Amino acid sequence: MVITGDNKLTAEAILFSRAEPRHKQEIVRMLKEMGEIVAMTGDGVNDAPALKLADIGIAMRITGTEAAKEASDMVLADDNFNPIVSAVEKDCSIYNNTKAFIRYMIPSNVGEVISIFLTAALGIPECMIPVQLLWVNLVIDGPPATALGFNPADIDIMRKPPCKSDDALINSWILFRYMVIGSYVGIATVGIFILWYTKALVLVINLVSDGHSRVEFSQLRNWGKCSSWWSNFTVTPFTVGGGCVITFSNPCDYFTIGKVKAMTLSLSVLVAIEMFNSLNTLSEDNSLVTMPPCMNPWLLVAMSVSFGLHCLMLYVPFLVDVFGIVPLTLNEWFLVILVSALVILIDELLKFVGRRRRKRWRTKVKKA
Repeated sequence: MVITGDNKLTAEAILFSRAEPRHKQEIVRMLKEMGEIVAMTGDGVNDAPALKLADIGIAMRITGTEAAKEASDMVLADDNFNPIVSAVEKDCSIYNNTKAFIRYMIPSNVGEVISIFLTAALGIPECMIPVQLLWVNLVIDGPPATALGFNPADIDIMRKPPCKSDDALINSWILFRYMVIGSYVGIATVGIFILWYTKALVLVINLVSDGHSRVEFSQLRNWGKCSSWWSNFTVTPFTVGGGCVITFSNPCDYFTIGKVKAMTLSLSVLVAIEMFNSLNTLSEDNSLVTMPPCMNPWLLVAMSVSFGLHCLMLYVPFLVDVFGIVPLTLNEWFLVILVSALVILIDELLKFVGRRRRKRWRTKVKKA
């Protein structure tokens, strides 16, 4: 029996020879008590107790006894040990890809819920209509979510400790990350809507120079009572993509018919953030510097498909009418990308903090 590991007992390779069945069983028990994940290989009846006790027992199909096979979790068809390492790596990769799918979908859906909640809580007009949310959930999110199943294994996957059978799929730190990213998705989606209407940011005024009127945030919140205060303002027509001019017979229509540009910006920010966030899900902990997007070309293709479908919706006249949106100019796209790309920086910071937390935890375990 050969043992290797990181604990004091197993700091170097240790060889036990002529070990009796109870000795093997005791060694496995001690290692499990020390917090190690133990794999045991064997082929004889004397190996059966240790095979049964180990976290995973591996028996031989050709030379192994029936007792060893019954006590094991895995049976090697050709009695070759080499596939064990590949199997462990593949298993960890599948598990990580499952978590990547969850890591992509939960923040996206949390962000959509927060955006709806914020518009209701702030009392502003809806920044997206149901058909737009349905389109994002059923069509735009689909290709990236599917492509995440082709994520390569992390470059350090075999240096990470294996997950225990009772480990939670979503722990407190992962849940916190989901909420941070989801909150940014919701805030950015609603924020761009508010910034288009108000005078809050000079950058928006410079990039979105379509000549539309601007109001105070307090007025936007009381848009339902605009008939009582709009007499002091003048609503000017403004131009949207494609050269179409939006005019108003009633000034209060500025918050219903006139929100078409702001609503398009919100929808585009939501789509762009979800595409950038799909890049974050390439690895739970590793930075995009060490695991660049090119490592999963299927994800890049899926992002292109989703962006292409969104642009199709923006620039095909029939779909523009169906979804109640307008084409965006190049400057407006620059604003959308600028706001959306921040999600990468936020998640990179969270990954950095996560790596530091895990490093400190490993140090404590080794000292203990």
